Amino acid sequence: MATRIENINAKIIEWAIIRAGNNLQDFYAQNPDVLEWVNGIKKPTIKQLESFTHKVHVPFGYMFMNQPPNESVPIPFFRTGTGLINQVSLNVYHTIQIIQDRQDWLTNYLDESGYPDLDFVGKYNVNSNYKEIANNIRTILKLSMNWASNHDTWEQALDYLTLQIEEAGIIVNFNGIVGNNTKRKIPVDECRGFVLVDKKAPFLFINAADAKAAQMFTLIHELAHIWLGETAGFDNNQMLPANNPIEILCDKVAAEFLVPEIFFREKWDKKPDIKYLGKVFKVSPIVVARRALDLGLISKPDFFKFYNNYIAEFKHKKENQSSGGDFYATAKKRISLRFASYVNNAVKQNHLLYRDAYNLTNLKGNTYNRFINEYLYQL
Repeated sequence: MATRIENINAKIIEWAIIRAGNNLQDFYAQNPDVLEWVNGIKKPTIKQLESFTHKVHVPFGYMFMNQPPNESVPIPFFRTGTGLINQVSLNVYHTIQIIQDRQDWLTNYLDESGYPDLDFVGKYNVNSNYKEIANNIRTILKLSMNWASNHDTWEQALDYLTLQIEEAGIIVNFNGIVGNNTKRKIPVDECRGFVLVDKKAPFLFINAADAKAAQMFTLIHELAHIWLGETAGFDNNQMLPANNPIEILCDKVAAEFLVPEIFFREKWDKKPDIKYLGKVFKVSPIVVARRALDLGLISKPDFFKFYNNYIAEFKHKKENQSSGGDFYATAKKRISLRFASYVNNAVKQNHLLYRDAYNLTNLKGNTYNRFINEYLYQL
């Protein structure tokens, strides 16, 4: 007969259910056995309790704690209109942990391998000039002021920009779910992205569920954080920053980098057409609209109207797209080719076990081997 666990803490059970984003009553309706544990009618077996912890994404040992652990967000997290917060949803919290684990490993690996620090990390501060920061980012990324004009579309420009960022030593992860778990989505309205600053291995995380149109702006906003040496996460609701000096400066840098003021005013005076200028500057129309707002060329109500219509169109197209896609092409963006190459090198040098490589990449066995052997170096 299976052993029953006697010392169940009902408060921990309910905390775990709510922590995973569930409504208590709905969860109990679907899992009546758990309600019986809480009410003391029955005791779970070890297997039943393990199944429960997997369902609510809680370590098994948590079930025997007297009080829930303190799980404040481990980085500064900004909300537009709210400011700094210290709590995020479980999916965002776990995603930050995944990226932190990757960064911890890579920082140690690069340090032990004798890699130098990146001298642009923390080069500027909150009092620095945003145009100077934008120009320095272009210099480090080996981009001219009109670099994007060499690409046919802004989507191609985004891919090239990501490549240049990684070439500079920065890891970029695009993902809209926790690891590879398609049931655990990361809401765009909670987290557009975050940046973990480090002298050797800075990491950028972009919410891939967001419109690509907004991803480019988020990417440069996060780059500015690296140049300022400031780790942070943000929602950037309607592409506007939180009321914080660093956030406001990072937004100015992003706008200047993507749409230089000197060129923009000249083009706007000739033809103040947002969609047309998006094609000229190889950025999305909402980035152009945001730049026009910054420079006082359109009003906030006009910007919000344009932004909301654009995002509504994006959501409509997304809902009507077929699901699926190339798993390995997606994996490249979720993991980062640069990061995967470091992992692969460490495995070859016997500095990393395959088991640990699987954990770092969220790929296992044959899937990991195929990704490394067939897809790693394909751009």
